[in-house]
Amino acid sequence: MRQIPLGAKGTFTLRVLPEHLANRFKDAMLPQVLATPVMILIMENAALSAIRPFLDMGESAVGTAINVRHLAATPVGHDVRAEAEVVKVEGKRIEFKVSASDEMEEIGIGTHQRMVIDLRSFNERLAKKGKF
Repeated sequence: MRQIPLGAKGTFTLRVLPEHLANRFKDAMLPQVLATPVMILIMENAALSAIRPFLDMGESAVGTAINVRHLAATPVGHDVRAEAEVVKVEGKRIEFKVSASDEMEEIGIGTHQRMVIDLRSFNERLAKKGKF
């Protein structure tokens, strides 16, 4: 892993489709708006985008913490754009400020943390757990 600078930024955009809605993703009684877990997915992808240029071959980064507020509803057909900014780096642990907006307003804000991993050793540890 190369040095990840504070202030490194990444984005990720997703068009909201029916499969991203709370009433399809979680429970049919919920309104037809973007599900919070999908908003979090968009934010996590923005964070990974921010640090991808600094990862060496065979490295990735997995999410370890998320603390967000879902502020506004987004219906199907809208684009949601998430932004992530590196605010702290401690060894392989990276902290981000994250936000998400649709075409009308900011829909989510919070913080996110990722840990840089070596894919080979990670997959070896995973294989030791075996299959159920």
